[in-house]
Amino acid sequence: MKKRRHVVDKRVGNKHVGSSLNEFLAGRRRPEEETRAVAIKEMVVCQIQQAMLKNNIAKMAMARRISASRSAPDRLLDSANDEVTLLTLSRAAHVIGLELLIELV
Repeated sequence: MKKRRHVVDKRVGNKHVGSSLNEFLAGRRRPEEETRAVAIKEMVVCQIQQAMLKNNIAKMAMARRISASRSAPDRLLDSANDEVTLLTLSRAAHVIGLELLIELV
Protein backbone atom coordinates (compact mmCIF):
# COMPACT_ATOMS: atom_id res chain seq x y z
CA MET A 1 0.00 0.00 0.00
CA LYS A 2 1.39 3.40 -0.98
CA LYS A 3 1.65 6.12 1.59
CA ARG A 4 -0.43 9.16 0.91
CA ARG A 5 1.53 12.35 0.73
CA HIS A 6 0.23 15.14 2.85
CA VAL A 7 -0.12 18.22 0.65
CA VAL A 8 -0.11 21.59 2.34
CA ASP A 9 -1.97 24.37 0.61
CA LYS A 10 0.34 27.37 0.93
CA ARG A 11 -2.52 29.72 0.14
CA VAL A 12 -4.27 28.99 3.42
CA GLY A 13 -3.88 31.97 5.69
CA ASN A 14 -2.64 34.28 2.92
CA LYS A 15 -4.92 37.29 3.07
CA HIS A 16 -3.97 38.40 -0.45
CA VAL A 17 -5.05 35.26 -2.31
CA GLY A 18 -7.93 36.17 -4.57
CA SER A 19 -7.63 39.88 -3.96
CA SER A 20 -7.10 42.33 -6.77
CA LEU A 21 -3.89 44.30 -7.25
CA ASN A 22 -5.72 47.51 -6.32
CA GLU A 23 -6.96 45.96 -3.07
CA PHE A 24 -3.45 44.78 -2.28
CA LEU A 25 -1.89 48.17 -3.04
CA ALA A 26 -4.59 50.02 -1.11
CA GLY A 27 -3.39 48.30 2.04
CA ARG A 28 0.20 49.34 1.42
CA ARG A 29 1.70 52.63 2.39
CA ARG A 30 2.47 54.96 -0.54
CA PRO A 31 2.73 52.37 -3.31
CA GLU A 32 3.44 54.99 -5.99
CA GLU A 33 6.47 56.26 -4.06
CA GLU A 34 7.77 52.72 -3.60
CA THR A 35 7.26 52.02 -7.29
CA ARG A 36 9.11 55.20 -8.22
CA ALA A 37 11.98 54.32 -5.86
CA VAL A 38 12.31 50.84 -7.38
CA ALA A 39 12.32 52.34 -10.89
CA ILE A 40 15.09 54.79 -9.95
CA LYS A 41 17.16 51.99 -8.42
CA GLU A 42 16.67 49.89 -11.58
CA MET A 43 17.92 52.78 -13.74
CA VAL A 44 20.98 53.28 -11.52
CA VAL A 45 21.72 49.55 -11.53
CA CYS A 46 21.45 49.47 -15.31
CA GLN A 47 23.89 52.39 -15.65
CA ILE A 48 26.38 50.77 -13.28
CA GLN A 49 26.15 47.41 -15.08
CA GLN A 50 26.67 49.04 -18.49
CA ALA A 51 29.69 51.00 -17.24
CA MET A 52 31.15 47.88 -15.61
CA LEU A 53 30.84 46.01 -18.91
CA LYS A 54 32.27 48.92 -20.90
CA ASN A 55 35.24 49.28 -18.54
CA ASN A 56 35.65 45.52 -18.09
CA ILE A 57 35.20 45.69 -14.30
CA ALA A 58 34.27 42.41 -12.60
CA LYS A 59 32.20 42.25 -9.42
CA MET A 60 35.23 41.24 -7.37
CA ALA A 61 37.20 44.21 -8.69
CA MET A 62 34.26 46.49 -7.90
CA ALA A 63 34.11 45.15 -4.34
CA ARG A 64 37.83 45.72 -3.88
CA ARG A 65 37.71 49.25 -5.32
CA ILE A 66 34.79 50.36 -3.16
CA SER A 67 36.38 48.76 -0.08
CA ALA A 68 33.45 46.45 0.49
CA SER A 69 32.74 42.77 1.01
CA ARG A 70 32.50 40.34 -1.89
CA SER A 71 28.71 40.35 -1.58
CA ALA A 72 28.41 44.15 -1.77
CA PRO A 73 28.34 44.31 -5.59
CA ASP A 74 25.57 41.69 -5.62
CA ARG A 75 23.50 43.84 -3.24
CA LEU A 76 24.39 46.94 -5.24
CA LEU A 77 23.32 45.34 -8.53
CA ASP A 78 20.13 43.84 -7.08
CA SER A 79 17.40 46.31 -8.04
CA ALA A 80 15.10 44.79 -5.40
CA ASN A 81 17.57 45.55 -2.60
CA ASP A 82 16.64 48.95 -1.18
CA GLU A 83 19.22 48.92 1.60
CA VAL A 84 22.20 50.10 -0.45
CA THR A 85 23.66 53.26 1.06
CA LEU A 86 24.33 56.49 -0.78
CA LEU A 87 27.99 56.11 0.16
CA THR A 88 28.18 52.74 -1.61
CA LEU A 89 26.41 54.15 -4.67
CA SER A 90 28.78 57.13 -4.69
CA ARG A 91 31.86 54.91 -4.42
CA ALA A 92 30.59 52.64 -7.21
CA ALA A 93 29.94 55.66 -9.43
CA HIS A 94 33.48 56.92 -8.81
CA VAL A 95 34.96 53.51 -9.72
CA ILE A 96 33.19 53.51 -13.08
CA GLY A 97 34.15 57.12 -13.79
CA LEU A 98 30.81 58.71 -13.00
CA GLU A 99 29.43 60.91 -10.26
CA LEU A 100 26.30 60.25 -8.23
CA LEU A 101 23.99 63.26 -8.29
CA ILE A 102 20.80 63.48 -6.26
CA GLU A 103 18.40 66.38 -6.53
CA LEU A 104 14.97 67.29 -5.30
CA VAL A 105 12.60 68.76 -7.84
